[in-house]
Amino acid sequence: MKTVQFTEFRKHASDMLTDVEQGETLVVLRHGRPIAEVSPVPQTTEGTLSWKRPALRLITRGGTLSTAIREERAHESLL
Repeated sequence: MKTVQFTEFRKHASDMLTDVEQGETLVVLRHGRPIAEVSPVPQTTEGTLSWKRPALRLITRGGTLSTAIREERAHESLL
């Protein structure tokens, strides 16, 4: 973990963010007090960000939703 003053971070933000990309965590100080922690985004175990992974697929027993809708519509038209 690296500690830097805010003015130093502002002057060299690009270089410091490159360090963050390589795994370094930065604590930014203003007037000697920590105001921010800049750290790399955690990767999932598969190496893919969670929002890029496919969603869970729900599987149910019985007919499909479209079949249930068609049956309901057929029942409504008989009434």
